[in-house]
Amino acid sequence: MTPYPAQANNGNWRTASRWARLLRDRYRVIVQAQPDPGQLRSAACLIALHARRAYAAVRAWHERFPDRQIAVVLTGTDLYRDLPDDPDACESLALAHRLVVLQEHGVRMLPRGHRHKARVVYQSAHALRPAGKPRTRFNCVMVGHLRDEKDPLTALRAWERLPADAPMRLTHIGDALDPDLAAKVRDFERREPRYRWLGGKPHPWTRQAIRHAHLLLIPSRMEGGANVIVEAVTASTPVLASRISGNIGMLGPDYAGYYPVGDDRTIARLLLRCAQQPAFLRQISAQCRARRGLFKPEHERAALLALVRELL
Repeated sequence: MTPYPAQANNGNWRTASRWARLLRDRYRVIVQAQPDPGQLRSAACLIALHARRAYAAVRAWHERFPDRQIAVVLTGTDLYRDLPDDPDACESLALAHRLVVLQEHGVRMLPRGHRHKARVVYQSAHALRPAGKPRTRFNCVMVGHLRDEKDPLTALRAWERLPADAPMRLTHIGDALDPDLAAKVRDFERREPRYRWLGGKPHPWTRQAIRHAHLLLIPSRMEGGANVIVEAVTASTPVLASRISGNIGMLGPDYAGYYPVGDDRTIARLLLRCAQQPAFLRQISAQCRARRGLFKPEHERAALLALVRELL
């Protein structure tokens, strides 16, 4: 169960679709955004993405099939906003036999009484061959729908701090989920020729944009385990990211490319450092490369198979 259909083109749906693909050579997998009681009768276990949004499905499954187990996959809004106060999210945790987090730091955000049920499943992507990067311009990419949690305006304020003659470009990919943010982003684009907002793009196109950039920028206030980090690391593109739990769990506690949430001044300083100091860019590239082994499809598949075996 995923709270969003394929048309949403978001992380929840892509996770569900990829997991189904990784499991289908061993199991029959049904992916639904709305429960179909006819199909559910034949299902042996439930994997539900998003503790709060999937609560109704989790509750209905528990009442209808009390002897069949449930895994609940926790998103960033579950871990870093809804818990421990949202009653639906808390009930989903109580009903689940296993809890899945997408990075190692997420386990410590769970209520202590539920941590024994936690399993870490890192997301994955096939590695791409490194791309050549332009020599005369430093290209950055930011990937995320326009939502308050993604905090795109901090990135734009950082961009305004860069010297006007700095040969740098920021390409922003993501749908306009918040009309107010969209208006502000369009206004910034009119004033800043080095910034382009492209709206939503197909996933393969976005992966190539990440691959050809010098740097991926992630200013988010919360992340459960950003798949875009996986896609950058497996494409040999280093990351500048906000120092939040979800990013620390992906890139490690000692990563040199962090900055405080909302700190546009530090983002601008790090952007210039990446563009002007090759040694620093090599340093964070090497740190990303050291994490690449976590994001292999065969490791994600093995973790999923182990989870399903436990549920069965």
